[in-house]
Amino acid sequence: MTQHHAPTVTSNIYLDMLQLYAVPLFPEGVTSQQDGGPPHYCNIVREFLDTTFPQRWIGRGAVTAWPPRSPDIKPLDFCLWGSVKQHVYSECTNDINHLKHRITDVIYSVTPDVLTRVWEELDYRSDVCRATNGAHIELR
Repeated sequence: MTQHHAPTVTSNIYLDMLQLYAVPLFPEGVTSQQDGGPPHYCNIVREFLDTTFPQRWIGRGAVTAWPPRSPDIKPLDFCLWGSVKQHVYSECTNDINHLKHRITDVIYSVTPDVLTRVWEELDYRSDVCRATNGAHIELR
């Protein structure tokens, strides 16, 4: 029996995902936030981000000076990814198309109420960062 593995996310695959799927859905004037993963830091990706989001992207290698990267102040890290993973992997799948479909369904199921709670949590976390003058903290 042969196992088929999905390709590793390379900088080229990540760039294609940004260009073909993500960025066309972004509203005008959005700021993009990257993490420090190697595919996100590659020159071709940073050049695309510099062109597409001039002075409006956060991440390793960004031209704009932004606060230190912290998962405690990134809504995708402290809220969305954990929930998405929990729902997507609640059932086993060996088919990449089924996995993509499950991820899409979960993302589309995010309600305005969930987004409101995320913004409230982000506001609270930002207040904590300001109150501690950016000191190292851990939020749960």
